[in-house]
Amino acid sequence: MDMVLITAIGVGMATVIGAIIGFIFKKVSHKFSDIIMSFAAGIMLAASVIGLVLPSIEIGGKWGLVYAIVGIFLGAVCLNLMDKLIPHLHRLAGNDSENHNNANINKVLLFVLAIAIHNLPEGIAAGVGFGTGNDGQAMLIASGIALQNIPEGMIIIAPMLAAGISPRNTLLCAIGTGLVEVVGTLIGFLAVNVAEVILPVALSFAGGTMLYVVSDEMLSETHAHGSERGATYAMLVGFCVMLVLDVLLGG
Repeated sequence: MDMVLITAIGVGMATVIGAIIGFIFKKVSHKFSDIIMSFAAGIMLAASVIGLVLPSIEIGGKWGLVYAIVGIFLGAVCLNLMDKLIPHLHRLAGNDSENHNNANINKVLLFVLAIAIHNLPEGIAAGVGFGTGNDGQAMLIASGIALQNIPEGMIIIAPMLAAGISPRNTLLCAIGTGLVEVVGTLIGFLAVNVAEVILPVALSFAGGTMLYVVSDEMLSETHAHGSERGATYAMLVGFCVMLVLDVLLGG
């Protein structure tokens, strides 16, 4: 349980670290953000398959493949429904308006709320990873999610400051989005430990949410600013890094 708590805090703190970087550099270039985000996407892509979907098939026995497919689509549909209820993160992330009015502030706060809500299933994925009993692999999954949170934390700073929100309140919002991920990690861990029978579906559900985030959120964003080639290679590097770490540590 201690390792789960440390992991939960680490995943949540990644958003805060990203926010601090955002404060330091104020305006992070799209190219830099795209490269980091793509690298994290590669790690998350590998982690979702190696650390969540394949263990789901193995643990599920003769019905493992069915559990995995059902879980993947449940996870994807869950996030798809969330996208219909709240604004798409990166459409709001492009808010560079200089108009410091209430409508602009509300839009930015809605963007932060969207990030916070999307962080919940990502946190759950990190927690569910510990259900396999392979702590090394679970840590790798959490690391991939944490890496994704750093650029996410970076991009929320500039719009909030531009909207006239004070640095103190901006940092508090970043911390709040990170805390959501901590809560999600604990929920995921407790859920699979209280009811182990749901573990195969829970693992693939978490994998499905991560695959959805990679495809719908991360890759689309990193290929929107003219850095497609660098982003693609960064994703491949991230994927291979995850493969190496899985062999060395997760095995």
